[in-house]
Amino acid sequence: MKVKKAGAAEWIGGARLRTLPLAVAPVLLGTATAYQFDNDEGWHWVRALLCLAVALALQIAVNYANDYSDGIRGTDKNRVGPSRLTGSGAASPRAVLTVALAFFAVAAIAGVTLVVLTQLWWLLAVGAACIVAAWFYTGGKRPYGYNALGEVFVFVFFGLVATAGTMYVQVGTVSVENWLAAVAIGLISVAVLVINNTRDIAQDKLAGKKTLSVIIGDRASRILFSVLVLVPYAILAVFVLEFANAAYVYATLLIAIPAVIIALTAKTAAELILVLKLTSFTGLLYALLLSWAIAF
Repeated sequence: MKVKKAGAAEWIGGARLRTLPLAVAPVLLGTATAYQFDNDEGWHWVRALLCLAVALALQIAVNYANDYSDGIRGTDKNRVGPSRLTGSGAASPRAVLTVALAFFAVAAIAGVTLVVLTQLWWLLAVGAACIVAAWFYTGGKRPYGYNALGEVFVFVFFGLVATAGTMYVQVGTVSVENWLAAVAIGLISVAVLVINNTRDIAQDKLAGKKTLSVIIGDRASRILFSVLVLVPYAILAVFVLEFANAAYVYATLLIAIPAVIIALTAKTAAELILVLKLTSFTGLLYALLLSWAIAF
């Protein structure tokens, strides 16, 4: 069968826009906790925007890099989720790799600019570690994402590092509130990965991709997802004690609970894709409302 070549819509889809809210969320929380810690200095908008540029570019780069690496390995050959550029043949591996490297470059440029502004030169090593970890998630001869370590990567880099790093470059320290927020948003981000991998268990087994979900199985993965989504609301109780408006964040349970119910009862891949979207939206709203409560 002749495969239709990727157009603008397919390339935009390759960026996996539904994952981007989880790149924005830690920057929001990091900026809010920075302002709350030292609001005499006001908002560090330039540094915050550079952090956002790094987070978004790195997330998009990871998505295209995964598309490329999974595609050339044949992992995406039997996908049940949205088609991939490389795996479907809609774009050449070289083209997808080039786009991934371009976004890695954007993240690096924004990161270096941030380092120059702050004079925190040791952060160059942190940035390099982020890019290396992002590439070897599914790239290289022994990608750790194929050995049940993807969740660790997401929690550390898109939870702890992104949230704490955003605060640190603005005020030179990391508060307890920031670490708690980092853990909360990191768990929600991991939940998105877990439900994504739960959907792909059968296909990943065929491809030899040993994700955490492949190892622990479908039922345990769904239970793990539920725990990851709900624990941040237990952490939220600590914020409510300090910030009265933080109680409004519990309103996001109106999205989180249906996502958990669907995850536990879903029979089709389409239902799990819906769970993924709901969870990403939950993460963004959780971060927006909590950031508002902390800063104002």
